[in-house]
Amino acid sequence: MSKRRGKPIVAVVGRPNVGKSTLFNALAGEMISIVKDTPGITRDRIYADVTWLDYNFTLIDTGGIEPDSKDVILSQMREQAQIAIDTADVILFMTDVRQGLTDADMKVADMLRRAKKPVLLIVNKVDDFNKFMADTYEFYNVGLGDPIPISSANRLGIGDMLEKVVEFFPESNDDEEEDDIPRIAIIGKPNVGKSSLINKLIGENRLIVSDIAGTTRDAVDTTVRYNGRDYIFIDTAGLRRKNKIKEELEKYMIVRTVSAVERADVVVLLIDATEGVTEQDAKIAGIAHERGKGFIIAVNKWDLVEKNDKTVNEFSAKIRSTLSFMSYAQIMFISAETGQRIGKLYEVIDAVRENHALRVQTGVLNEIMTEAVAMQQPPSDKGKRLKLFYITQVAVKPPTFVIFVNDKELMHFSYTRYIENQIRETFGFAGTPLRFIIRERKEDK
Repeated sequence: MSKRRGKPIVAVVGRPNVGKSTLFNALAGEMISIVKDTPGITRDRIYADVTWLDYNFTLIDTGGIEPDSKDVILSQMREQAQIAIDTADVILFMTDVRQGLTDADMKVADMLRRAKKPVLLIVNKVDDFNKFMADTYEFYNVGLGDPIPISSANRLGIGDMLEKVVEFFPESNDDEEEDDIPRIAIIGKPNVGKSSLINKLIGENRLIVSDIAGTTRDAVDTTVRYNGRDYIFIDTAGLRRKNKIKEELEKYMIVRTVSAVERADVVVLLIDATEGVTEQDAKIAGIAHERGKGFIIAVNKWDLVEKNDKTVNEFSAKIRSTLSFMSYAQIMFISAETGQRIGKLYEVIDAVRENHALRVQTGVLNEIMTEAVAMQQPPSDKGKRLKLFYITQVAVKPPTFVIFVNDKELMHFSYTRYIENQIRETFGFAGTPLRFIIRERKEDK
């Protein structure tokens, strides 16, 4: 399988009520995301990050895309299967041992077989292997290899299933580090001008190095050379225009956004200046925030806005308030139509990328922390005061720090935020989230 960046994506496809969501919840458990509930975002659990043994992957429940009407089940399943084929590395095709094999199952299986993607046939609701084993044999007729019996409700057979899933994951990307071309995902609601922006970015440079349609997904990756450097732009605008009506499905868009963001270093969220910033923008931004990506907000169609000397500040303030959970984001005002500030966008991408991969020496970090503690005393509770012993940076992309303290309970979110602000004051880190892990250690060490 071709190598690619980011976590593998596993998609679940199947008729309504075969237990897709139960499997989803069993696998996702409580670990829906590292960042507990990003403020300002309520999210349908259509995707989740799953860790199993040493493997990390993103699970997508295409069943979140389902209408109420019963007679469109087949067309809906085809739609789901298409999304899975477009975006997933491995597809789990779920059936139900109690309902047996249906005509719709067979039709979707045909589609999946032709997809040239790894597909595993999962037979769910096998709550008792002795009792239902004979019934699973009928599923050999699907022609997708050995049926894998599971019970997502009772968590039976899930380990065996995951063993098969991870066999299809691409090789680890450790040796890919020397491939240092920045990958930039352009995301946003439909019709904000994502394709126009990419066309302008390409047009400015008159050089399309490669146009690989759907290297394992349906986003088009375009390599562009600007000022002697290569950049890869990942476009989520989508190619299948005939799905215009369905294209508007918010959840469908979220699936595509997740898969594009997964592979990017820097994410550019395009906002329509004539509409202003919306809740839907916040939802899309949250995907990049949770995955710790470098982040730029580009306000497009700025040429269409009537302006005075306060317009930029007022618009920026609105964005900051709606996307309050990502105060680090860089904001710029552009026009894909006229090409206004397109060159500047490359500069900001370069700067954000550098910040995203920046390492700070431990000595310097501890100086900043000591000074911060002297300026603002750590909180205390019932006579016990928080002590901060030591801070060190353990990772980049995004920059991640471990702080050792005497009592984790005392390290309030607001004090962590205060330390973060002190670090940002010194190093900027514009455009990148910072992660903090709080560890406890005893005083005598």
